[in-house]
Amino acid sequence: MNTNDLLLEVKNLKVSIENNIILKNLDLKVRKGEVHAIMGTNGSGKSTFSKVVAGHPAYSILEGDILLNQSSIINISPEERSHLGIFLAFQYPIEIPGVSNEDFLRLSYNSKQQFFNKQEVDPIEFLKIVTDKMKLVNMSPLFLNRNVNEGFSGGEKNEMKFYK
Repeated sequence: MNTNDLLLEVKNLKVSIENNIILKNLDLKVRKGEVHAIMGTNGSGKSTFSKVVAGHPAYSILEGDILLNQSSIINISPEERSHLGIFLAFQYPIEIPGVSNEDFLRLSYNSKQQFFNKQEVDPIEFLKIVTDKMKLVNMSPLFLNRNVNEGFSGGEKNEMKFYK
């Protein structure tokens, strides 16, 4: 594979929180199309690693770098990282009564459009976009009318988290 296939690269990462070193000499390469599972015992640094990649301000990167599409992300905000596709989702997401999935997704989509200096879409345009995307993943458009995470089974919550 060539270097253009490299999505995420973590180089010699050393991280601390409150003067306690949590991660040492961590290296990882994730290429397009690959799936990786980060596994380990409690306290081994899995959550720390995900928070550091997402840009949590409580952690200090002492050494190393995190590259997304061959560009360092260690000096950009968590909000900017989210627009690039890096964010953390709740394992057990809370319900948000009164906010439909369609509205939530449209506002999220338009926030990303705005970040990349692209034109925002109105609700009708967005419905066409999201309906087409839902067909690609064989997801029922009925999810759009439900409130965010309301009344979902655990599996449905995970599906919605994955597609957001």
